[in-house]
Amino acid sequence: MKFLFADGLDFVDPNYDFINDRNAAGRRPYWNDQYPHELLGYAPYDGILVSRGIVGDHLFKGHYTASQSMRFRREGARKFLRFDSPESREKMMMGDCGAFSYVNMERPPYTAADMVDFYSDGGFTHGCSIDHIIFDFHSDNPPATEMLPDVQRRYDITLENAEAFLRESARIDDFVPVGVVQGWSPESMSLAARELERMGYRYIAIGGLVPLKAKQIHEVLTAIRGRISNATSIHLLGFAKAEQIHEFVNYGIASFDSTSPLIRAFKDANKNYYVKRQDGSLDYYSAIRIPQAIENPRLMQAVKRGDFRQEDLIALEACALGSLRAYDQGKASADEAIDAVTEYSRPMLWDLKKTSEKNEAEIEKYRERTSRTIRDMPWKNCSCRVCQDASVEVAIFRASNRNKRRGFHNLAIYYQHLQSTLGNTL
Repeated sequence: MKFLFADGLDFVDPNYDFINDRNAAGRRPYWNDQYPHELLGYAPYDGILVSRGIVGDHLFKGHYTASQSMRFRREGARKFLRFDSPESREKMMMGDCGAFSYVNMERPPYTAADMVDFYSDGGFTHGCSIDHIIFDFHSDNPPATEMLPDVQRRYDITLENAEAFLRESARIDDFVPVGVVQGWSPESMSLAARELERMGYRYIAIGGLVPLKAKQIHEVLTAIRGRISNATSIHLLGFAKAEQIHEFVNYGIASFDSTSPLIRAFKDANKNYYVKRQDGSLDYYSAIRIPQAIENPRLMQAVKRGDFRQEDLIALEACALGSLRAYDQGKASADEAIDAVTEYSRPMLWDLKKTSEKNEAEIEKYRERTSRTIRDMPWKNCSCRVCQDASVEVAIFRASNRNKRRGFHNLAIYYQHLQSTLGNTL
């Protein structure tokens, strides 16, 4: 089973100045910044998935700038992503059509020929057919006649496009066309998978999984595997349950893509920093939240209301950072660092709509979570290049260069976990 990282132009400045919170002098974004596989010194994934919606085009603005989008098409995905080392050249490069970008349109704006040209220009090894997202999901398998006409229309469009895409994809040498499954139930998705196999697809991708619970995904995969050959490979698109992948090995999953380990570094409430336990399972630590006093929107609003003085917040911020760094270097106690960080959390966490008792309880919860991270110092026990170079900075929740570094660390730990877990499971 291969783990693909979904590209979102996720890179960091390798020479970022943590003390002064600024990029390196003369830094040129993209050119000087590094992707996870560059900063870590190896790829913590088996390939990369690139969505057309991320790259962007004349129809939709993606994450790429116009010049980056042109360079991507001119140089190809591997060279643009600097994923072209001898080791990386053997790894998968999968593309998809970016269906979320046109989800509100009556029909996808691309033809099969358009997408084949995109995959050909990008030098992809695998590419998904053009689907139209169906958000409805019903475990009780209602017939199409009970669904809104738009649901059946999207279902039919996805299959029609898949048939046209398979024909067009013959133009690309050494390319694997991947038929996308959409549906409103396990039954409808299994019928779509069987139809794709009948067309000639030997690799299918299951779409619409993002909002589904693990139980529902099991229902879908059970139904699909009951209708297609075991020789047909399955890819899970946007698999948000990355940490539960071991539960799905019996379905013969060939690959899945996810950004979950990276995203959790700065979007999860508590599970921001991954560690691997001795028994092989994953554990998590909360990041130490020290926002920038003069940039954090919530703190700036508090200053404008007159709740706090700007100079007081700056002093608390400096004390929190200074105490934490001193502790990391063995020059301060854990209690000193915890006290300073907790004190700075007050203006950040205090909610004027809540009672003092509730606010104090919230601050105490934060103190407990942060205390565990500070006392255990998990970054000291990690051998990844991120933690070795950044030390305690990787555990601080504060702007992109720290938060994404923590995400890169998470990718490294998750990839180790995945390899050992699947090795024990298969």
